[in-house]
Amino acid sequence: MAQTSPGPSGGDRPAGEPDAGGPSQARRLRIRTARRTAHRPAGPAHRAGTEPAGTEPGAGPRVPPLLGTAAAYAWRLLVVGAVVYAVFSLLGRFHEIAVAVFLGLVATALLRPVTDLLARRLPRALAVAITLIGSMIAVLGTLALIGEVVAGERATLQREFGAGLGRIERWLEEPPFRLNPDTLTDIRSRIGQFLSSHRSTLISTALSGAGRLVQVLTVLALALFCSVFFLHSGDRQWSWFCGRLSARLRSRVVLAGRAGWRTFTGYTRGIVLVAATNAVLVGVALYALGVPLAVPLALLEFFAAFVPLIGSPIALAVAAVVALATKGPVIAAVVVALIVIIGQIEGHLLHPLVMSWAVRLHPVVVALTVIGGAIAAGVVGAVVAVPLVSVIWAAHLALRRPGEPGREKGPEGRA
Repeated sequence: MAQTSPGPSGGDRPAGEPDAGGPSQARRLRIRTARRTAHRPAGPAHRAGTEPAGTEPGAGPRVPPLLGTAAAYAWRLLVVGAVVYAVFSLLGRFHEIAVAVFLGLVATALLRPVTDLLARRLPRALAVAITLIGSMIAVLGTLALIGEVVAGERATLQREFGAGLGRIERWLEEPPFRLNPDTLTDIRSRIGQFLSSHRSTLISTALSGAGRLVQVLTVLALALFCSVFFLHSGDRQWSWFCGRLSARLRSRVVLAGRAGWRTFTGYTRGIVLVAATNAVLVGVALYALGVPLAVPLALLEFFAAFVPLIGSPIALAVAAVVALATKGPVIAAVVVALIVIIGQIEGHLLHPLVMSWAVRLHPVVVALTVIGGAIAAGVVGAVVAVPLVSVIWAAHLALRRPGEPGREKGPEGRA
């Protein structure tokens, strides 16, 4: 009888006969082993049954936390830079309006205390009119006095400048310079030829300067118009603007506006006090040294002091040139020493006492702000840059302290 063996279905099949129902047991084992090997990634870490450090199964490499934080700040800085560029581009297209509003705010910051004092006894409109008319009379009277001084000293100035130029030429011909007299004569002749050959250009420049004068007068008229309404009803205008905002945004805008206005008024009054002190010191020193044009040079120092750090040295450098041409190198050296002394007084006494409570900016920040404003918008940008940055910084600090009392008051400090 033939031997049998159990079949795949539990039945018997003859020995040595192949399994008709499927592959052999060894073949099935080889297929299962091949499938497991195919689905397992190659590499020593996976052969060991572990995942690489810093990764999750099925995920890519993890971004370092420092790089993620830098990327998050980078796109925010790009957005802020785009907004700032758009704002300055818009102000650049309408810079006359921006300058007029700025001058109106300056006049309001300076004249608001006087107007409020007069408004206690007089109607508000009459107090505003008296304040503005009185300030215009004072400014125009000062300019007329300076013009009278310059006109009265014209003949003396021409004579002293001629003699001073002769002294400078003789000084340059002596040691250590030893310049050839023919060289100086050639320089004078070249200057004369340049002026004669570019006469048409100079005339066109003068005409364009006349057009610029009309533009300046227009800006001043608009600034006066703005200051009238700022002084008369600035608090009501601010309240109307805040009333158009939502309740939550209104409280933050009121708080930031109050802090910004307080900083702006403090900066404006402080810089006027510093400029007036510098002008008095320069005027007294130049008058004591016998330098002509002492009053106009003092006025130049007053306006130059509105550009922090660099305005006063430039104005005093002009005074040193005048002293060199009229009084010689010794007096000019004394004026140069005066630049250093007044700079030390302004930097270590006036600014810390007068400006520190209004402007909380580091001197490096002030220097970079002035240079950046000058590059962006010339002299006007250099004047406007520091108060603008100071107001923004004050508003930022105020918003970081939301519990500050008096947050329901307007920028003028009134409810």
